[in-house]
Amino acid sequence: MPGRIEDYALVGDLLTAALIGRDGSLDWLCLPRFDSPACFAALLGDENNGRWRIAPVAAYDSPGAPAATRRYRGDSLVLETEWETDTGRATVVDFMPRRDGAPSVVRVVEGVSGTVDLRMDLRLRFEYGSVVPWMHREHGQLTGVAGPEAVRLSTPVPLAAHGHAHTADFTVTAGERIPSVLTWQPSHLPAPAPVDPFEALRRTEEYWSRWLEPFTYDGTYREAVVRSLITLKALTYEPTGGIVAAPTTSLPEQPGGVRNWDYRYCWLRDAGMTLEALLRSGFTAEADAWRGWLERAVAGRPQDIQIMYGIGGERRLTEWTADWLPGYEGSRPVRIGNGAALQQQLDVPGELMDTLALTLSSGLRPQRHLVALQRAVLDHLEKVWSRPDQGLWEMRGEPRHHVHSKVMCWVAFDRAVRLAEDHGRPGPVAHWREIRDRIHREVCERGFDPARGTFTQSYGSRALDAALLLIPRTGFLPPDDPRVTGTVAAVERELANGDGLVRRYSTGPSTSTGAGSGGSGSTDGLTGGEGAFLACSFWLADALRLTGREEEARALFERLLLLRNDVGLLAEEYDPVAGRQLGNFPQAFTHVPLIRAAYELDRHATGRPRKLVL
Repeated sequence: MPGRIEDYALVGDLLTAALIGRDGSLDWLCLPRFDSPACFAALLGDENNGRWRIAPVAAYDSPGAPAATRRYRGDSLVLETEWETDTGRATVVDFMPRRDGAPSVVRVVEGVSGTVDLRMDLRLRFEYGSVVPWMHREHGQLTGVAGPEAVRLSTPVPLAAHGHAHTADFTVTAGERIPSVLTWQPSHLPAPAPVDPFEALRRTEEYWSRWLEPFTYDGTYREAVVRSLITLKALTYEPTGGIVAAPTTSLPEQPGGVRNWDYRYCWLRDAGMTLEALLRSGFTAEADAWRGWLERAVAGRPQDIQIMYGIGGERRLTEWTADWLPGYEGSRPVRIGNGAALQQQLDVPGELMDTLALTLSSGLRPQRHLVALQRAVLDHLEKVWSRPDQGLWEMRGEPRHHVHSKVMCWVAFDRAVRLAEDHGRPGPVAHWREIRDRIHREVCERGFDPARGTFTQSYGSRALDAALLLIPRTGFLPPDDPRVTGTVAAVERELANGDGLVRRYSTGPSTSTGAGSGGSGSTDGLTGGEGAFLACSFWLADALRLTGREEEARALFERLLLLRNDVGLLAEEYDPVAGRQLGNFPQAFTHVPLIRAAYELDRHATGRPRKLVL
């Protein structure tokens, strides 16, 4: 069975990524792209859905003993798992070299001291664990073929077939290195050129060292920021610049529940926050590539803009169920694709306009067609901003007048006014200003509960939403406004536990009333609950700092850092009762606000050495 979500580490080649467990098992890998079908899918089932494990024989015989320790080699995406047995120590080095043709996973067993008896267990399963390939030997390699796909394994380890698995026991001695290279290719093509595993390792470490050269921050939280930035880079589809939300699908928000989604796509709302993190960190090339993906993806009519796209800008993300997979810890359905792509979410135009403003202020010049698209987006938004929507959390219940969505509609017109005033952009500035002010008045009148002193999730509702923590960051109201401080206090009181871990919203029955409230039942149209949302918890830390509660902000931020796994990665959510991570992993939307909070806490530190260079 798969391990806990936090038991996994990430390796990747900037086109896809693999998850490798603490037990030495590669349990998830989609080839050749992030959104391709998985050829190892044990993560969403068991070993019979595909895995590639290398571990001491003793670890197979007695799970948990011997224990492994893991680390990334310096500031890189090269993973080391060290095993210590009664007879010696050995390290398994895992990485995916940047492609010069076909995608590959390299696993090198290195003897450190004494001798270690190990076992390799390979179970290839194409099409998300449903197709057992024809396995045969060809040119000294073990080859698996099924339909359009083929995988070749080059290794000196003498694997033998046992049912639908290939296994071997072997021994490594001190100073010995035993490499294995698994390479994917379309089955109709000739075998790709062999990969030199040791040269590939050298080049991979060299690449990450060069990539980090623009990074100059060496403040208090450098280690956490570097690992978050490397994770964002690892989630980038290099050919287009798109950044996936996560490399996985259907890791649950509640074990055994139905809140399981496919996150191997690119969300527009992530664009601005990610751009800010990349630009502040000195990675202008990555920011420019991400902006380029965004501009190509949204090209066309404004009414056709989606909330998310494929990594190449694809629009059709049809959602279906892989019903042969039992799901992570029995969490079903296992979803492929994401039906939320067709939802109406009125915050998206605001996210787009905010991103355009950021690109101009940072010196990234947008493509000419976006100037015309901006005007068209605002014309369309003027017609639809007053409608209910599904909100940024992609509610699958009835549409509501979500306050965060309305605030982001305000952002869209506010940024248009600023672009005109500060950058000479043409447009009906007075008209945009009038719409902006009208939205502002409505939100303050209909989205604020004066009795409790807080903004609410939607008009006529008593429910709260952690997205309200973003209000002061948008400029909608200043941080010291009583309505802002009251909202922060209400979120702490009603959505956060004693350690500051914040839920997105209440998943209990709706208490909304009035037109457009969406009726009764769960606020999001789904059964079951979820964990604390880690991005929202970082938002709370940032909101505490903005509202003058810096020491509380720092204490919360540092508690959140302790939730990272042993190699510095975070999923989407955290269960404070069970003490475990939940949701798709690792999650870009979690690591981005971590970066911002770290920078801001260092920048505003009092009585502390400031080493921040931005």
